[in-house]
Amino acid sequence: MVTWRRVPTPLGELVVVAEDDWLTELHLPGDDGVVPVGAVEGGPTVDRAAAQLAEWFAGERKHFDLPLAPVGTAFQRRVWAALVAVPHGRTTTYGDIAAAIGQPAATRAVGAANGRNPIPLIIPCHRVIGSNGALVGYSGGGGVATKRYLLDVEQGVLTLDVP
Repeated sequence: MVTWRRVPTPLGELVVVAEDDWLTELHLPGDDGVVPVGAVEGGPTVDRAAAQLAEWFAGERKHFDLPLAPVGTAFQRRVWAALVAVPHGRTTTYGDIAAAIGQPAATRAVGAANGRNPIPLIIPCHRVIGSNGALVGYSGGGGVATKRYLLDVEQGVLTLDVP
């Protein structure tokens, strides 16, 4: 059974989607068509995700403890698994992720996989920066400003500049 739930956050309303007991999607504000046809509102996995997201935004949680089942190619899933290993409050580069999955020449492909991450924030693609330390690319609503905000939340920086 597919379930979903809206999650109020400082960024705006997120939508989480689960299939059976597995979280499959997280939609940031501005995404279109986020509730799958026939999905049921509420359920244990999406309710747990909503609670953990609220704790994360409040600075009370550093790690998500949720069963994840992102849909993607084998390469994309390897990239997303490497992203989950990046510690809270830290950043890494596209090149570092490519090396971590054993494909050091696949930097651009890592960037493309980041952009297709179906569970952003929980699979923390916002922690990936350019090799020069610059904040580059973020496919979520608000772009790089949202990425900066999410990194600031992890650093405990109080900001009123919500994208």
